[in-house]
Amino acid sequence: MVMMPLYDSNTLRFIPFQWATCTLIAINVLAFLYQLSLGENGIQLAADTAGMVPTLLFPTAPLPAPPGYSALAPEYTLITYMFLHGDWLHLIGNMLFLWVFGDNVEDAMGPISFTIFYLVCGVAAGLAHATMHPDSAAPLIGASGATAGVIGAYLMLYPRVSMWVLVLMRLPLKLPAILVIGSWVAVQVYFVYADVNDGTAWWAHIGGFVAGLVLVIFFKRSSVPLFGGAPNS
Repeated sequence: MVMMPLYDSNTLRFIPFQWATCTLIAINVLAFLYQLSLGENGIQLAADTAGMVPTLLFPTAPLPAPPGYSALAPEYTLITYMFLHGDWLHLIGNMLFLWVFGDNVEDAMGPISFTIFYLVCGVAAGLAHATMHPDSAAPLIGASGATAGVIGAYLMLYPRVSMWVLVLMRLPLKLPAILVIGSWVAVQVYFVYADVNDGTAWWAHIGGFVAGLVLVIFFKRSSVPLFGGAPNS
């Protein structure tokens, strides 16, 4: 990861606290603890049960889904997949991004609208992944697609706000959000077009991000402008 976001200097204006963001983080953590409680193979069992499998979502795909993947109807897994994670690092990375970017996006939308926005971005991310990999029988799990939507919304709302990041996991720097998010987008695009197959759902990230860019226009409060935020706010 080129830049790990740590903290932004963007204060809340409409809500006293980011309850929806914290609730989503708590649900993700509790879901992961539940996965661990299922035993040695609990993480995989939960993924097989509630992960989103493209070959089940699009049954015309050329490869059949393996047995054991059909505990939930495929359309339901477009929601459940985004609350499951593969390991602690997967969970912590996604929740850190949600924590840093989510509070201000929630502030700009309101808790209920933000929650709906988050879920819709997650669904869009899952559909993007399934569309680009219709023959995949591997279950997709993780909140990164939904979180990517939050990142997209943040870019549209607060591109000039400063934030602290850890560059190459070593060097702390304060940079404008547009540079931080731009570097993140560049990494996603590079890995997609380099066709890197490392198990990361790069198309889900891009799908969620694009959904966030568009949907923020309809979900934000009418009094909140696009492309706002002072350089040092």
